[in-house]
Amino acid sequence: MFNIHKQEIEWGGRKLTLETGHIARQADGAVLATYGETVVLCAVTAAKSVKEGQDFFPLTVHYQEKYSAAGRIPGGFFKRERGATEHETLTSRLIDRPLRPLFPEGFYNEVLVIAQVLSYDSENEADIVALIAASAALTLSGVPFMGPVAAARVAYQDGEYILNPTKAQVKEGQLELVYAGTSDAILMVESEAKELSEEIMLGAVMHAHNHSKPVIDAIIRLAEAAAKEPWDLHIEDSTSTLAKIKDAVGDSIADAYKIIAKADRQSALGKAKATVKEMFAGTAPAEALKASKLVKKVEGAIVRNAILKDGIRIDGRNTTTVRPIEAIVGFLPRTHGSALFTRGETQAIVTTTLGTADAEQMIDGLDGLRYERFMLHYNFPPYSVGEVGRFGAPSRRDIGHGKLAWRAVNGVLPTKEAFPYTIRVLSDITESNGSSSMATVCGASLALMDAGVPLTRPVAGIAMGLILEGKDFAVISDILGDEDHLGDMDFKVAGTSEGITALQMDIKVAGITEEIMKVALHQAKAGREHILGEMAKGLDHTREEMSSHAPRIETMQVPKDKIRDVIGTGGKVIREIVATTGAKVDIDDDGTVKIASSDPEKIAAARKWIEGITMEAEVGKIYTGKVVSMVDFGAFVNFMGGKDGLVHISEIKNERVANVKDALTEGQQVKVKVLAVDERGKVRLSMRLVDQETGAEIADTRPPREGGDDRAPRSDRGPRRDGGDRGPRRDGGDRGPRRDDRGPRAEGDRGPRPERAPREDAPSEGGSLPDFLTGPRD
Repeated sequence: MFNIHKQEIEWGGRKLTLETGHIARQADGAVLATYGETVVLCAVTAAKSVKEGQDFFPLTVHYQEKYSAAGRIPGGFFKRERGATEHETLTSRLIDRPLRPLFPEGFYNEVLVIAQVLSYDSENEADIVALIAASAALTLSGVPFMGPVAAARVAYQDGEYILNPTKAQVKEGQLELVYAGTSDAILMVESEAKELSEEIMLGAVMHAHNHSKPVIDAIIRLAEAAAKEPWDLHIEDSTSTLAKIKDAVGDSIADAYKIIAKADRQSALGKAKATVKEMFAGTAPAEALKASKLVKKVEGAIVRNAILKDGIRIDGRNTTTVRPIEAIVGFLPRTHGSALFTRGETQAIVTTTLGTADAEQMIDGLDGLRYERFMLHYNFPPYSVGEVGRFGAPSRRDIGHGKLAWRAVNGVLPTKEAFPYTIRVLSDITESNGSSSMATVCGASLALMDAGVPLTRPVAGIAMGLILEGKDFAVISDILGDEDHLGDMDFKVAGTSEGITALQMDIKVAGITEEIMKVALHQAKAGREHILGEMAKGLDHTREEMSSHAPRIETMQVPKDKIRDVIGTGGKVIREIVATTGAKVDIDDDGTVKIASSDPEKIAAARKWIEGITMEAEVGKIYTGKVVSMVDFGAFVNFMGGKDGLVHISEIKNERVANVKDALTEGQQVKVKVLAVDERGKVRLSMRLVDQETGAEIADTRPPREGGDDRAPRSDRGPRRDGGDRGPRRDGGDRGPRRDDRGPRAEGDRGPRPERAPREDAPSEGGSLPDFLTGPRD
């Protein structure tokens, strides 16, 4: 029933298994790849015919993560996998980029590659496994594919390269590099680094290249046992048609590429293309389409020969010159930080927005829920290249360019503890003629410094190109859009004056050598240093003061046992603090409180409120409070945020107060002195000992009561409410009659009390107690 073939190798300290013939047998090629306990199924299908009029290669790659692979149910309302996440989109691009150059020119059959993560062990990343599975499935499918390709991840720590590191090793290290290539050449590199040198980066690439060869050998062995018959590929010979087009418009195209301005150059090229269209107007539609495509070959040959032979580029520059740069910061008045970065005909408006912890991006993935405090978003509207096109949700390209710029800048950001802000950088490309992603890196660095974000160092980026003909090659700095389209490589390098922070390479040929990459890296270093110098003319350091529109965040620490007091039941207290003061308040499990507002007074008010909740009242200290309720015997005053105390009616004023409501109103601001705090935390306050205007303490002039009572004598109360005579007061005054004649106790008359021994007859220390203390009671 099954014709199963399998290859196993030890790779990077773990077992890699490639299996086919058991699953997805109706696909043209299907491979189940297992590395550790991470399992990816990749299935490849290809159309057997080409759609009429199609003149491009429609390769589509989809990478999908099944939440069940990690034993999770998707979060949110929808409980099934839906549209691709950002990580899935980036991984789909990662797989696509090294595969695309290995299909032969003129092959236009639609190819679909679907890679699905079926099991994930949280240690071995599925992207590398998926790329290997895709390469193996294409190699088995019989589709014309000049592979196989292998991939690897490399980390760098303590001077050592680590093949296929765990997540912990990547986090602790200085580099995360993803590589793909054949046994002979490098196809794709993508990395994030912590200011590493060109030599270390090149070493990482070659380490991955050399250690990927066993994987390629395993795929070849699997193909020898299980590959399908290769397709018959018929590519028409277009040599004569190409020569005819070159004779007709070759000189016009060469003249057009001497025009520096992009719009004028495109206009001249448009006239040459119109001439070709007229030449083939009477032919079959397929022939006319083929002719229009061959015009690009003529363009490429002219541009490439000029660079290889003369070292002269489209806009007249030599191979190492960077276009003129202008960097302006503080470009927009209400943003927290902004920059307008222009390099030649490429331009980006980049803004920085600072927020609090509640603005962090929540990401739900195979590893569970996590929060991202730094976001960088890239937008490429059609007007930036003078075209009419779709304007809406970000494309795969937009997401990929934004992530590259994110990697370039992420390594120089301050830690969350040092700078407790959520950071969003937005790049809007307003003009594009080559390397808008690197313009985004430069603009992001400037906008962040303009916003007061303390970067380790400014970051700049540059895009390098390649013209490769046989063994002859030329590396070109700061490529134009046409040089990207007609060249063989797009090699982007970003970094500081101290080293590389990000690197991305895509090629259109079947790979490049170590020599070419070495030249490109060192030429990029010179270009990057030049761009950093031009950026410094706009801003060379982080601003000491943030924008007045940006929130200020202050932190304070409260005892863990007071956290619930600050939050309150159901969040009642913290919501009241936010609503009353206007400041945002976040509290962590360790008692760290972050208070944010663009108004320092609001921060101070919230801090004071929280301090009032968490601090203990200090006897003798004067506080400002608010009357929250009144009773017959006094008023309760909230004087420390969440703490209330009682001002007895006798402590409101020095003179007699007959009714509390005559002296105070609810909500009134008062100044109080703490008289005492009992063992239960009850606080006794006084208003009469504080000047209510100035808040200064007033000396207590009320004489003490007899018997050691520290209160002054009360005024004559007059007759009792029942009219009884109280009798003489302790100070000699006449109390009047008692309220009523008590008569005998409710339990009955006790009778006469036993006669007590005189005090002087009390026993001395160690003597026996008198009988009336030890004997039975009456």
